[in-house]
Amino acid sequence: MRYSLVELAPVAPGTSKSAALERGLAAAGEAEQLGYDRIWFAEHHHSTGYASADPVPMVAAAVARTSRIRIGSGAVLLNHHSAFAVAERFMMLQAMAPGRVDLGLGRSSAGGLIDAALRRDRDSRPVDDFSAQVQEVLGYFHRAFPAGHGLATVDLTTSVDGVPDVWILGSSVASAHLAGQLGIGYVYGAHINPAATWAALERYRESFVATPFGSGVPRPILTLHVAAADDDEQAHRLTWPARALRAGGRDRPIPTVEQATAELSGRDKALTSAVRGDVIPPQIAGTPGSLREQLEPLIRATGVAEIIVQDMLTDFALRSRSREIIAKVLGSIDAPPR
Repeated sequence: MRYSLVELAPVAPGTSKSAALERGLAAAGEAEQLGYDRIWFAEHHHSTGYASADPVPMVAAAVARTSRIRIGSGAVLLNHHSAFAVAERFMMLQAMAPGRVDLGLGRSSAGGLIDAALRRDRDSRPVDDFSAQVQEVLGYFHRAFPAGHGLATVDLTTSVDGVPDVWILGSSVASAHLAGQLGIGYVYGAHINPAATWAALERYRESFVATPFGSGVPRPILTLHVAAADDDEQAHRLTWPARALRAGGRDRPIPTVEQATAELSGRDKALTSAVRGDVIPPQIAGTPGSLREQLEPLIRATGVAEIIVQDMLTDFALRSRSREIIAKVLGSIDAPPR
């Protein structure tokens, strides 16, 4: 079973974004040592709580600190960027680390003001052209524009060994369908919309068409928010910063476990952090034993061969121990047959 990380570079109260970015980069080396398959860096604009505003410099810096682990974006928010600019930047990263670069593509709003600030042309109305943008990126990587297309003569691949592996990250059935139709990998954010997990994975597999853009077979990945510790009570508490962030507003540093303990209501603290049957909570927690009891049946039921883990932990020791436990648990589970 493969296991990976998405790193947000969370900012702890009283600390700087410089410190958060350094911890985020250190996470790449640690993840490589723990056997993680990949680490992806997030894109969060104008955020007090997350230092990773742009994945590209994080990927470049992490590539220089590691030798094996795949490194990429989780995700580049394509609605804020030119497809050409994204493709060119990631081809540059591919030249720096052939065979190790992933381009995860998604879309999201940073709020009305920042969405407008990110736009080059503020006089025209924004359009939802995510599908066309993804296809344009793939066109650059694979020289796949139709004959006569204005961009058919553009070649970003000259003198570069290979191209980045492209994934669509989403939390809806629509994103699953798009990934399937394009024949590329799909990462479903079960921590964002757990209720639609089963429908999205089914749609991805049903709609999958083998294309030159992917491996030829469906590659679904599940993203889960997971926290682990050596006792279940402590592990459950490690989910509270994420809950406090949702309850108390996002425009602030990530709460510590102690702050979250003081802020959350008894009801919020008591919300389950355990997978029960086909019900996936937004935050999952456990010990080595209880996590395996939860995750192995979920992996069997979903048929995914890889889990990407997210957390909201700013305490270095707690985070490191959590990720060590998760690596051991997921590494001990056999991947389901394709």
